[in-house]
Formats: sequence, C-alpha cells, structure tokens
Amino acid sequence: MTGESGGRPRVLIVEDEDNIAIALDYLLGREGLDHARLATGLGAVERIRAERPDLVLLDVMLPEVSGYEICQQVRADGALARVRIVMMTARGSALERRKALALGADGFIAKPFELKELRDELHRLLDPEGA
Repeated sequence: MTGESGGRPRVLIVEDEDNIAIALDYLLGREGLDHARLATGLGAVERIRAERPDLVLLDVMLPEVSGYEICQQVRADGALARVRIVMMTARGSALERRKALALGADGFIAKPFELKELRDELHRLLDPEGA
C-alpha cells in the first residue's frame, strides 16, 4: 500500500472507544500504516485539512460532532476530495450504511468488525489501482 505522496499511507482514526482504538492501532501497525487517533469529533475536520490523511476511519457516534457531520464537511471541501472515509458504527443497519454512503463515505464497517474485513477494506481503498 502506498499513500498519495508515494510513501506509507497515513490513516486518521476518529474513535472515542478505547478498546476499538486499541484494536485499530494493532491492525494498522501490523499493516505498516502511519496512523494517529482523535477521541472526539471536535476538531476532526480541521485536523483532516491540516494533515490530509489518505484514509479516515470515522466512528458515527462521537462526542461533540457526529461522524456523519464530519463526513459531510470533508466532502463539501473540494481540496479534500482524495481523502478516503470509512464510517464505523455499532448500528450496522442497511439504513445506516445507505446514509453513510449517501454522505460520501467510501466504505462502511459495522462494529464489532472482523479484523480481516477491515484489512480487506483498507487494501481496497489504499492499494494502487491495478495492484
């Protein structure tokens, strides 16, 4: 997997639950991805603008600002068009999935997720085309 600049892809985790963040940290580390975490939705859009991660793993239910609002704001900013967003929620209904995708998310993972499912989604979104 390579990032936009040709280096290792950068992933921003926006997740308030520590146990899920620890699992994500483990998986992303094993995959060789640079990553950082925010535990609240407050300031997430500003951080995405500043860091331009290749991918954002975005929880739907966050303190301060919801993942849906963050997704909408990122998609409204043309300068962030290349940032991929995977929404994560414990409410994995078809309605939630449709809402996430309608707001511009590139993928959707229901929690609790299998690490293989998330790994497959990371490769789908971060591997160079044709790889």
